Formats: sequence, structure tokens, C-alpha cells
Amino acid sequence: MADNHNIAALYPELEQSPWLDNLKRDYVTSGKLVEIRDSGVRGLTSNPSIFQKAIQGSADYDVQFAELRARQRPIIEDYWSLVIRDIHSACDVFSKVYDQSHGTDGFVSVEVDPGLAHDGPGTEDAARKLHERVDRRNLMVKIPGTEEGLIPIEQMIAEGRNINVTLIFSLDRYAKVIEAYISGLERLAADSNADLSQVASVASFFISRVDTEVDNRLDAIGSDAALALRGKAAVAQGKIAYQLFLKAFTGTRWEALAARGAQVQRPLWASTSTKNADYPDTLYVDELIGPHTVNTLPENTLEAFDDHGALARRVDADFDQAEAVWAALPQQGVDMDDVAAQLEREGVTSFQQAFNELLTALTEKAATLP
Repeated sequence: MADNHNIAALYPELEQSPWLDNLKRDYVTSGKLVEIRDSGVRGLTSNPSIFQKAIQGSADYDVQFAELRARQRPIIEDYWSLVIRDIHSACDVFSKVYDQSHGTDGFVSVEVDPGLAHDGPGTEDAARKLHERVDRRNLMVKIPGTEEGLIPIEQMIAEGRNINVTLIFSLDRYAKVIEAYISGLERLAADSNADLSQVASVASFFISRVDTEVDNRLDAIGSDAALALRGKAAVAQGKIAYQLFLKAFTGTRWEALAARGAQVQRPLWASTSTKNADYPDTLYVDELIGPHTVNTLPENTLEAFDDHGALARRVDADFDQAEAVWAALPQQGVDMDDVAAQLEREGVTSFQQAFNELLTALTEKAATLP
């Protein structure tokens, strides 16, 4: 990590939790994950694409995979065994943060089979089984925030399970995700003995992908007014989402749950590496810092922010400007509902493809084993 130690200051000074958006076996075996944790990183996220790169990109999994193949189980079972060993190791590393934060941080996220993104009952069953199989108190199971994912999200919260709602691209869907969380807590609270303080959730907005798609549409429109909006949509949406968060977790309905120890569902900023080289490499970290938020960063963005990021509360700054950008986008011909729908389709497809490609690669590798 760099010498400026911005990462170490994020939580104590500004109440934002930096998480690492990556996991591979040599992070654990080399001790690097402990170093990353001790630098100020307070949790970790993974996804099918991350595991595809980790498992296909090294020989670190070969010994375990050969042992697994000797049992002659379905390849998908071997996949989950590989993944869960890494998740167990990461949960163990971050259990220290979980304890120190009294169960509000130190989480490790793993996603259900992405092929279930539009299968509500299948997602519910998979999330429950994943929680039970991993069996770590600081696990967060990822459920895509599709329309079909809302009922499983509520049900898992009602069962007292930690959930990371992933692939959120629209404010309307975010409002439904919040409702699913609060409704789930209310159902859990019907049990007078339930400990609501032990249930945690984050709602993950994918940030940079919004600008990538919106900028493409603004470039196609080509007017001066349209081009002036490039690079502004994603941060504007994040800031408006933060205001929705603040409003949702106040008032008598929420206070009744908070009195029982309930935690807010924190907004999590995902996909925060900058895709456009013309933009500052810490743009999606700098502009979305604020209390009760999480930013999950790939290693290069983590190091960039530690070195030269702007350590200041910005998530609720210039809100009028964010609203103006949001109002101007449809005026220039950008349909943000259509953007969100397209990004959700692409996000689900990308994770499904990574998952399927890895299973194919494991099948091919199995054929080469003695």
C-alpha cells in the first residue's frame, strides 16, 4: 500500500468502510490478505468473474482440484468446494474486524449461481444452502437485485441471514431493495427473541458501468449539451441514492426496528475502478465518501486512492448539481430506465458467462488428470 494511508483513515475519519473487490488463494497463503486488512480494509467482495480469473489464472488450486476429482462428483460441486475454501479463509481473516465492529463490518461476500438471477425460488434455495454450507457469521451471500430477487432478499433477511444485494443500477429498484430489507426485518422482529443486531445487509450500486453506457449514448447524441454531461451520471445517481438511503432509514417505521438493534442497510459502491482514462482514477471513490457507506475497490483503485485520493466527505455535497444532472439526462435523450435495464442484463450475462466458462475449463482440466 502507499505511504499516504488514506485507506486507513476512511473509516475512523469519515465512516466509510473500504472493502477489497478481489479474492484469490495466494492472497491467503502468502499472508497478503492479512496485510490488506491491517491497512484499513474492512471487508471483501467476490463474484463469478473474480473466481474465474483466480482459478484459471494460477496453479494454486490444482492440488485441491485433483483431490476433489478423485471423489468423482459433479464438476459444479468441485467448483463450490474450491470457492468455499477461499471464502472460509477470507472469513477467518476478517473475523477480527467483525468482532471489533460488533458485527457491523468484516464481511466476506460470495454470490449464488448467477444462472438463478431470474429464478426467485431457485435463488432463495441456493442462498439458504450457501449460508448453511459456508457457516460463517461474517458471510454475506450475494443475491442479484433483479425483480425476481426481491422476494428471496426479503425472505433471507426474515431468516436472519446477511445479504449483499448486488447488480443495482436504478433508483426505482433500489427503493424496492430497501423495502425488501425493512419488510424482512419486520418479519424477523415478530419473534420477540430475535436479535436484529446480528443481521447485516448492503445494497450494491454498480457505479462506473453507468457512466460507460451513458457516455456512449451522450456521444451518439453529440450535441454540446449532451457532451457536457459525460462522466457525471454515475456520481449523480449515487448521490441521489444516498439521499434515498437517509430518508428510508429515519421515521417511526425504522425507529421501531432500530430500537430492537437493527442495522441500516448500507449503500455499497461497486464497480468503482475508472473505465475512462480521461477521468481521474479515483473519481468513483472521491465523490462518494460519506457515513454509513461501503466502497469495494479492486486492488489498483485501492492503491491509487491510498496514494492520491481526496479524503473528504463528498457523498452529500453538491446535491443540487447531482439533481440537475439527473434531470438533464432525459432532456438530452438518455432514457435512464433503459440504461438500467440494459446494464442489469449485461451484468447478469457477464457473471453467467464467467461461471459457465470456469465450469467448462474445470471440465477440460479434469480430463487431463491421471
